[in-house]
Amino acid sequence: MQLKYQAKTPAVLILEDQTQFNGFAAGKIGTTSGEICFNTGMTGYQEIFTDPSYFGQIVVMANAHIGNYGVQALDVESSAVKVSGLVCKKFSNIHSRPGETDTLQKYFETHAVVSISDIDTRALVRHIRMHGAMNAIISSETTDIHQLSARFKTMPSMKGLELSSQVTCSESYSVGEGTHRVALIDFGVKQNIIRSLTQRNCIVKVFPMHSTFDDILQFKPQGIMLSNGPGDPASMPNATALVAKLVQSGLPIFGICLGHQLLAQSQGLQTFKMHNGHRGINHPVKNLLSGACEITSQNHGFAINPDSLQNNSNIEITHINLNDNTIEGIQLKNKPVFSVQYHPEACPGPWDSRYLFDRFVSSLAAS
Repeated sequence: MQLKYQAKTPAVLILEDQTQFNGFAAGKIGTTSGEICFNTGMTGYQEIFTDPSYFGQIVVMANAHIGNYGVQALDVESSAVKVSGLVCKKFSNIHSRPGETDTLQKYFETHAVVSISDIDTRALVRHIRMHGAMNAIISSETTDIHQLSARFKTMPSMKGLELSSQVTCSESYSVGEGTHRVALIDFGVKQNIIRSLTQRNCIVKVFPMHSTFDDILQFKPQGIMLSNGPGDPASMPNATALVAKLVQSGLPIFGICLGHQLLAQSQGLQTFKMHNGHRGINHPVKNLLSGACEITSQNHGFAINPDSLQNNSNIEITHINLNDNTIEGIQLKNKPVFSVQYHPEACPGPWDSRYLFDRFVSSLAAS
């Protein structure tokens, strides 16, 4: 049988510094924008695309083949695709995996995701590493550079941008059955964080980020989980104040990613926007308490400023990144409160750090 050739629609990627890449359309025909970043993971693209922490970002996948194993319902981290767009080398419509339900192309069409393929992603990743994360535009409906470039004037910078309110749940809900009661503050939670708790005999009540201290305490939780999420933590003073109040309650607290940053800010520390961030499933982290090293899954563009720890003797650094020595974990010396910058639930990624959920649940039993 002779396969019918279908002409590809030209598409263009323009960076804020006017660097241009030409390729072909994937997903929906249209125009999209956001901060460009890259992920070095070799697998787990559907989990990445549905991770709320990527809201407002165009993701470059460093792996050459995307879409080759299709999509399926078990691999989602939220109710919809959260990335603003995708950049890849090869966007595959030939897919094969037991249990798959659809092609990535149809999935992106359903969720209105504009993407570009057939570009040199190696050159693009090197450019981002050298010049930093910046705003970008993908278009497959026009390749007029001047027309598209004019849009940069109205695009906000990720620095100072609050995004969690656009991905938090609208009302509280409960998941699981167990003996441990955990209140989870949803700043853009991944579903596998919730699953990691319910698998450990927890009933989890998920609260919108705008919930009050009294709302949360009425649940009578044994502990608090501060979730991941998108945007600049420095733009979230109300969330920081809520976390500070929760810390004062004396309840065990575990923060992940944005939750880690908000916990740090609640204790007087500062955060900063990284040059290009950490996104992938092979980042080495050292546990300073045990001396063990972990291969971790990461997705963040902000981190704790180490200089702000100098006048805070109540905070101990527990984990560091072995690539650049950034702070990956902290704990309070006088309360059962700790957090990590990376994702111990992984999905995608290795499970080296899932012991942190066991540590948290053990603190619930002791409280």
